[in-house]
Amino acid sequence: CRTVRVFPSFAQFSANSEIFVSGSPLMLFNALKSTMSVTGKRPMSVWSALPLAPPDKILGLTEKFKADTCPQKINLGVGAYRDDDGKPYVLKSIQEAEKRIMAKNMDKEYTGITGIPAFVSSALSFAYGDDSEALTSQRVAASQSISGTGGLRVAGELVKKFFGPVKVYIPQPTWGNHLAVFRNAGLEPTFYTYYDNTTRSLDFTGLLKDVRAADNGSLFMFHACAHNPTGCDPSREQWDELSVVMKEKQHMVFFDCAYQGFASGDAEADAYALRKFVADGHLVMLTQSFAKNFGLYGERVGNFSVVCKDKEESERVTSQIKLIVRAMYSSPPIHGARIVAEVLTDAELKAQWYSECKGMADRIQSMRVLFREKLEAGSSTSNSSMTWNHVTDQIGMFCYTGLTVEQVHRLRDEFHIYCTDDGRFSMAGINTKNIDYLCQSVVAVL
Repeated sequence: CRTVRVFPSFAQFSANSEIFVSGSPLMLFNALKSTMSVTGKRPMSVWSALPLAPPDKILGLTEKFKADTCPQKINLGVGAYRDDDGKPYVLKSIQEAEKRIMAKNMDKEYTGITGIPAFVSSALSFAYGDDSEALTSQRVAASQSISGTGGLRVAGELVKKFFGPVKVYIPQPTWGNHLAVFRNAGLEPTFYTYYDNTTRSLDFTGLLKDVRAADNGSLFMFHACAHNPTGCDPSREQWDELSVVMKEKQHMVFFDCAYQGFASGDAEADAYALRKFVADGHLVMLTQSFAKNFGLYGERVGNFSVVCKDKEESERVTSQIKLIVRAMYSSPPIHGARIVAEVLTDAELKAQWYSECKGMADRIQSMRVLFREKLEAGSSTSNSSMTWNHVTDQIGMFCYTGLTVEQVHRLRDEFHIYCTDDGRFSMAGINTKNIDYLCQSVVAVL
């Protein structure tokens, strides 16, 4: 005989707000049914006390944008690439890879728990490098994940299982979902200094101070490139210094890599921090997303890996990752992973992808230059003291503009321009057709 507890918030039909039902679900049904005979009304649902959850800030912003009927409206909230006509863009290399896959008439069977081997192998080489000693020594545990978010959650579960509900240090600010993912995994997200709002640049001194102040052996998460939302990355020299300090403190290193290739247009350059830390002997964790750089947003393609001290350790870590994945989502989806594997394992498609990815990055950079030029021209006639060099100093999909919440709300309410309250603009939403209206609107709210 087992005991089933109906939690107090759900059991408001009980006089003491708590009911214990022994035996079976049928007895719970009868307990609910009995309330109807007493009150003469339908029994209250066990879900009746659940509050309505707040909408996701970014997705909620998109809904408001869609409902706006103004022809000049601009959506700068969602982090998805758009071409100069404001349309979603499917890379030609991706289309060709998909054609080849369909021509093979492949089955739709489940993958193994850790995913498609060809994808996992090519994803690891893409991140760590073809000549990575860690890979040739077979000391990297890895599993395909449900994009980068799924990889983050698997990492959180792995850390919680073997290290307990520890702190995970994340940059202030960071991608909003980092907090929710790590909290739901049972960890304690704790901010470290990252961005200086006054200079609108990386606060590297503050970052090092917090790294040194943390207890030895703490877990730190870094954005591998194109920091979201600020677009501010450490220089190579700063990454080098950070690696030394992290090693002195014996900290655990976790990289979230969502923009390799998309950040600078050079996938090898964007992997510098990760490869430097591995070369310096850090046993890093890494989550990769192929949403932005391959344009596979809805395919949910990702990879999670852990660099271990040797092959035997990597086998043990892999076995534990399998247990977590099996209980969480059993096995990952196949189609997007097949596409990435097809591109990365074919020399012709890989070269085409590199060219197309650079094209996306170059368009973003060209919009940064034009955006800054037009804002500086407009600000000079508006008596605004705000400077705009940070627009081109930053990198990647997002621009951390420095606009206040009040200014952001004015842009939304008066000019139909939608961005998050922290003033983060998705540069992919800017094009040659809307940039004049955008800059005029920004200058108007300064």
